[in-house]
Amino acid sequence: MTDEGSVSSTDLEDGSMSFMMYIAGEPTVSESGETYTVTNPATGKALGEMPAGTRTDAQRAIDAAREVKEDLEFMTAFERAELCHELADTIESSRDSLAEWLTRDQGKPLTEAKVEVDLCAKEFRNAAEDVKRDETDVIPSEDSGKHIYTIRKPHGVLGVITPWNFPLNIPAEYIAPGLAAGNSIVWVPAPTTSVIAIKLLEVFSDTSLPDGALNLVTGEGPVVGNELVVNDGTDVIGFTGSPETGEAIARDAGTKPTLLELGGNGPVIILDDANLDAAVECTSSGCFNNTGQICSASERILVHEDVHDEFVDHIADHAQQLTLGDPTAEETDLGPLNNDGVADKMDHHIEDATEQGATVVTGGGRADNMPTDRYYQPTVLDDVTTEMTVNWEESFGPIAPIITFSSYDEAIAIANEIDLGLTSSVFTSNIELMYYFAERVETGIVNINDSSAYWEIHTPFGGYSGKNSGNGRIGGKYSLEQLSQVKTIAVDYENAASPLNRENERE
Repeated sequence: MTDEGSVSSTDLEDGSMSFMMYIAGEPTVSESGETYTVTNPATGKALGEMPAGTRTDAQRAIDAAREVKEDLEFMTAFERAELCHELADTIESSRDSLAEWLTRDQGKPLTEAKVEVDLCAKEFRNAAEDVKRDETDVIPSEDSGKHIYTIRKPHGVLGVITPWNFPLNIPAEYIAPGLAAGNSIVWVPAPTTSVIAIKLLEVFSDTSLPDGALNLVTGEGPVVGNELVVNDGTDVIGFTGSPETGEAIARDAGTKPTLLELGGNGPVIILDDANLDAAVECTSSGCFNNTGQICSASERILVHEDVHDEFVDHIADHAQQLTLGDPTAEETDLGPLNNDGVADKMDHHIEDATEQGATVVTGGGRADNMPTDRYYQPTVLDDVTTEMTVNWEESFGPIAPIITFSSYDEAIAIANEIDLGLTSSVFTSNIELMYYFAERVETGIVNINDSSAYWEIHTPFGGYSGKNSGNGRIGGKYSLEQLSQVKTIAVDYENAASPLNRENERE
């Protein structure tokens, strides 16, 4: 993007803003002229008007991406790495502004927003370094006159559809390695967090990112997102979101490659020999960070009966000490939930559980005297059973549902009985049990003595086969593998016109 400082937002009379999406490096409105209102979840006040993209807008963006895809493909890996480092530099130089917009748009505490901006920049730096070390193979041939080797090529146009819980870092998990691998990109962010997407494109506007290399279309997923999936102009799809939407994408994409990161309902298993102080601290972090809006959150806490009472007392104390409030305040631990749908789901899960015998230890409902009704008390539920909806579905809110078990095999059976298998954690001081559980719990990631949400961005992240937590892996070199393809080249040099033979012929 070399249009030197293009800005895709302008002030409206009421103090909110009019935003524009980006196609071919230029801010633009929807071809329909339609918009939708985006609001600050912490205050309920309008942030501004966002273009309601159409299928025609998505097609325009795809066309722009196809125009430039060969330019990216035939850049050297080192040139693409330099570009990714430049984008990281730009993110870091805009850290405070991006974090403030992220908090306004998503609702997370400003302290967490700053961490997310840092992670976003780190994704681009990691991709830059990974692509310079991308490995290919020389393969032995049965024929002595052949040389066989592989190279990696981009897929072409990458369609990226992302959620609202980490609206900077999750897109970067696709965009950074996607660009590093040589793909051009069309990005559809979640409607409720489209502002921060536009702000990211704004800070990229003064970089050497080629026009059309990264296009942004705002609007409803079933319209513009679906167009990316079904359109013949996209070559690969990356999506993070619900299992239901992921399954629909997999069907609609046909033979097109997909990288799908879907739901989690992470079991946390507290064994009778666990370090309870560490277990409480890490589990609380997994339950309440980002107000529980994490696919790898600690959503089912399985506690051995011998340490149950002590654990419940301690995690309830921890929850009661958390500060729920204004996400821009330094002392705030939890901000509002991002949207009404997730708040309603919390209501339903708690009501269903208590009707079936669960006990609310602390919290249990929406907070009073807040600017909106999206502020939810950090909640600890005890006496949860496997029949309750909270055991089977992601709550995606600040909740700690506690299930008691008496034997190790019972804990493994409960952990594995649901159809989600993203992350888990096990707390024990016994090295034999560490490996016993790590081998048997059916999740893509098992963390021992740490939060189920623990992950380092260069390591593989994804769901377990046979579960509804997606396919493929993001993170480090694993993202590059998913967002590029292997081409095998076999050279028969004996059949080439040999200069030596031609010299002999002249003699």
